Amino acid sequence: MLQRYLLLWLVGLSLVAAYWPTVFEDPFLLSKPFLGQMVMLIMFSIGAILPVDEVKDVLSRWYMILGGTAVQYLSMPALAWGVTQLFPMDESTRLGVILAGCVPGAMASNVLTMAAKGNVSYSVGLTTSATLLSPLVVPLALWVTLGAQASPQLLLDSAQWLAVQVVLPTVTGFLLSRFSDRFARAAEYSAESIANLTILWVIAVVVAANRGSLRELPVQLVSALLLLNLSGYLAGATGGWLLSLNSGMRRALILEVGMQNAGAGVALASALFPHQSGVALPCGLYAFGCMLTGTLLAQTLGRFPPKVGLAKQCEPKPEPSLETGIDP
Repeated sequence: MLQRYLLLWLVGLSLVAAYWPTVFEDPFLLSKPFLGQMVMLIMFSIGAILPVDEVKDVLSRWYMILGGTAVQYLSMPALAWGVTQLFPMDESTRLGVILAGCVPGAMASNVLTMAAKGNVSYSVGLTTSATLLSPLVVPLALWVTLGAQASPQLLLDSAQWLAVQVVLPTVTGFLLSRFSDRFARAAEYSAESIANLTILWVIAVVVAANRGSLRELPVQLVSALLLLNLSGYLAGATGGWLLSLNSGMRRALILEVGMQNAGAGVALASALFPHQSGVALPCGLYAFGCMLTGTLLAQTLGRFPPKVGLAKQCEPKPEPSLETGIDP
């Protein structure tokens, strides 16, 4: 039920968050201090249902993870800069759009990769790789696009925080499922729903925190962010083809590249540009927009099982992974 109508839940909960009446206590803003814990719950749930065979398969192809990460970090900052050249916007908005294109991949892509019947462990690997490399790559991307207006130390601290939020809970959930059959059975029954519900709430919190700005959006900004998002999906598809990835991995890469961690971008915008409140708006809007388009894309892809067949450089295996419909 939840998975089937995920898009409706997303729109409905986001509308409630955007128009929550001021006469009542706001549950979305009250839960904002716990965003870190919610992210950890999402990743813990995903880790708990990762198939062992899929994880082993991806770890043996580490070069594909680095290749996918390179696609993301080469394409998204360049696309963000290009979009700001196409649409007229003030300096704060331009900075926000570029920042949205430079942050690492989003944890939401891991959840939606499940819905798209993609390779979830490859998606988690891409998110983790992009996060861990961000202290090196993000400052360079910001220097190229903004002229070194970002602090490398701040980006390093952010990357370390994201690594703890993504890597630690994912590994913990995975190990618990491997060593406890009882936990594994419970996770198989409930973990996916928990992850979906939590990511919907996270998006609603972002909407609530920006409700004042979201009610009066310039058409240029919406168009620019939509173009950046869709171009990111196209870049992921092109990169997957160039890397000769199989169908499940290509789906993961498409979602990973197009879905930036714009929630983290909001926090970075507030820290890097504290006197320019407009910088955070594009990141907040992108967080909702990429979840909306990503949900549509994932549900569309999920209706078509991945094609059977391996990438050229992959060794044949006797049987497919049963959990996500990944190529054998």
